[in-house]
Amino acid sequence: MAGKIASSLESLNDPDSISYLTQKEVAEIDEILLGDLGFSVDQLMELAGLSVATSIAEVYKPNEYSRVLVICGPGNNDGDGLVAARHLHHFGYKPVLYYPNRTLEALHTGLVTQLKSLSIPFLSIENLPMDLSNDFDILVDALFGFSLHGAPRPPFDGLIQKIVCLHSNDRISQKSPVIVSVDVPSGWHVEEGDVNGEGIKPDMLVSLTAPKLCAKSSSEFCEDHLVADPIDQFQKWVDDAVAAGLREPNPMVLSTASKDGKLSSRMVMLKGVDKEGFVWCTDYESRKTREISENPHAALLFYWKGLNHQVKVEGAVQSCLVKNLRSIFIVFLVVLRLQQLLASNWHVLHQEYKELEAKFSDGSLIPKPEHWGGYRLKPVILEFWQGEQSHLHDRLQYSIQEVNGRPVWKIDRLAP
Repeated sequence: MAGKIASSLESLNDPDSISYLTQKEVAEIDEILLGDLGFSVDQLMELAGLSVATSIAEVYKPNEYSRVLVICGPGNNDGDGLVAARHLHHFGYKPVLYYPNRTLEALHTGLVTQLKSLSIPFLSIENLPMDLSNDFDILVDALFGFSLHGAPRPPFDGLIQKIVCLHSNDRISQKSPVIVSVDVPSGWHVEEGDVNGEGIKPDMLVSLTAPKLCAKSSSEFCEDHLVADPIDQFQKWVDDAVAAGLREPNPMVLSTASKDGKLSSRMVMLKGVDKEGFVWCTDYESRKTREISENPHAALLFYWKGLNHQVKVEGAVQSCLVKNLRSIFIVFLVVLRLQQLLASNWHVLHQEYKELEAKFSDGSLIPKPEHWGGYRLKPVILEFWQGEQSHLHDRLQYSIQEVNGRPVWKIDRLAP
């Protein structure tokens, strides 16, 4: 079993070979950790809670996601949730605890005392908001873990359904809080996953020791995993790419066509995205600009290899104003000049750099030519692709349709 632990930890560096633990193996590992390896329960609880808090801080920064509700239940995850709340407080978040059925063991009462000493509030059942999305940016699901047997009982059954409803399709216009589950999403079977489809669908699953067998199904890309607005979904995947350590998540393939249908593609850098579309900058005298003027329809393609994520965007293109365009042009100008120098004479490089540095050392602006500017593609179709080892790749598409006289995004599964 010790070899199983080592194999699971090593495989985390290779997502395609991750080992998943059964419920029996999880129990056996706990016995080894608490027995032969000499760990104590409070040590493991501290490591688990810190892991949860660190994972949240890595992806969801406190300046955007400060209000955190940590929900602790009667399972073996309650202590992990309490420890996570303490660390989140020190990381700059504003945690609130919901802990209705408190464990009366000294270890847990000590953690509660620590949280109260930090003035971290505890909510009663009566004070829990009816709509959690109004008061919280993050919900931490530390209810049951792998210890749940049978259906959850009140008040946790109703609470699970309340959390599940946050991601329902009838909440299109309302932003929902991020859901982070600890070890096993509540309502799931530790091995079989969300069997009846009524469990919590987390945005992040923090696996302790190693992923449990149910985590295999959590990696599947389903319609329930999508948010209602494709731009928000795109931003979510960009955030995932940043969290995964990808140096540049914003390169994209821009494909255009001439008036006679001849295609061309090139890499450009995404400079911004909002509800109006995707923005990039370019030379207005380039081939792509000429083709856009002849045929304003274009496509973008993003690919994040480490995550097996790809997004294809189709729509119409028009020129636009871009903030900080001058600084973007300066970067382009410097790179272009470096390319020219490298192609001609290395010895000229440092001399010309010193001359440019001296010329503009007084803060004067490098003049931007009139033929340099921005473009925006307004999307009508966005396809989100997630690769699978089986080659049964998931393809989910957003497209615009009219409902009651206004445009609404429709989601369809293209494959498998």
